[in-house]
Amino acid sequence: MGRLFRFKAFLFLICAAAHLFCNSNAYSSSSASSSSSSTTMHTNNWAVLVCTSRFWFNYRHMANTLSLYRTVKRLGIPDERIILMLADDMACNPRNKYPAQVFNNENHRLNLYGDNVEVDYRGYEVTVENFLRVLTGRHEAAVPRSKRLLSDEGSHILLYMTGHGGDEFLKFQDNEELQSHDLADAVKQMKEKQRFKELLIMVDTCQAATLFSQLHSPGVLAIGSSRKGENSYSHHLDADVGVSVVDRFTFYTLAFFEKLNMYDNASLSSLFGSYNPNMLMSTSYFRTDLYHRWLDEVPVTNFFGSVMETIHTVSAYRAFSGKNSDEDRIKLSSDQSVGLEKRRTLVSSNVQDQINDSNTKDQLGVFEHLWYTILNKAEKIEDADILVNYGLAMILPLVAVFTWLSH
Repeated sequence: MGRLFRFKAFLFLICAAAHLFCNSNAYSSSSASSSSSSTTMHTNNWAVLVCTSRFWFNYRHMANTLSLYRTVKRLGIPDERIILMLADDMACNPRNKYPAQVFNNENHRLNLYGDNVEVDYRGYEVTVENFLRVLTGRHEAAVPRSKRLLSDEGSHILLYMTGHGGDEFLKFQDNEELQSHDLADAVKQMKEKQRFKELLIMVDTCQAATLFSQLHSPGVLAIGSSRKGENSYSHHLDADVGVSVVDRFTFYTLAFFEKLNMYDNASLSSLFGSYNPNMLMSTSYFRTDLYHRWLDEVPVTNFFGSVMETIHTVSAYRAFSGKNSDEDRIKLSSDQSVGLEKRRTLVSSNVQDQINDSNTKDQLGVFEHLWYTILNKAEKIEDADILVNYGLAMILPLVAVFTWLSH
């Protein structure tokens, strides 16, 4: 009985060590997959531009939004990747001396409304509910694709908002408010649903910095026109229009981007450093603790421009030309066919190996099968330290058991 008990104890220790080994390997593979998801390639840019104010005296908020709309389009973001929300139609307001036109400067050189403006949400469609639905993707079935933010885990998103705000809120239509915790919850849902890789939130309103206080999602960068207790001011009045036509923060943002084109490599650090508190009459605020890249290394076009599609080649590019074109094409097709044949051979060999492995496992006994599993797991471990640690963890109990059995 003593011999049988010791044999069972020995068998139990081997099974426990194998179980620990397999579980630890599964954990390491899951952690590796999570780290790989955080290194997803940046593939596309989106912009959500929101004017939250109604009424003629808030003309400048619509001009702010249309100015950013023109800028991101000029830098390469297409209309199908821009969600434009305008709470009022200043271009067709009866008070507008220049019908169907909106300006952001008193010289009237640039009509922001123009011929090529696609407004996705207008008038009373601009609500807190619709705004949150755009961010989170929780639309009703009847909402068309053109009104949806169809971003993914490789997207960089620019979220620009302008209007009247206060301590941790932004007013919509002078009727309801977006609270800071509403914004933080929407961003959290976006991150959990893998709707963005990086997000830049830019807000031009009074006490804009307070809107960012509840944000906790990684990959988020925020910039506001003013700190808590500060107001954001308009830049200048247009005597013909009769109201202010642009805010200071947006005006100096536009001044920065007018010097650039889609091929420039100006960094976010240079944009943030361009804001002069004396010119803004407020202190711009940046929140960078959730963003894990150096701002000096991030071009502004990562959010305000297009993503350049590049083709990585082993050697220098050679165009097909003249006599060699047909030969090159034939060589390319033959290389592709050879590669396809190699893949077929590899797949068939893998299938055959799996069949052989299964047949071998059926023929092995219980202990040999267990030992085969342990060796198979060990071959997949790339880190030598992990292999050594687990080897020691398995050997020490075995030595103890053999010592006990020898007595």
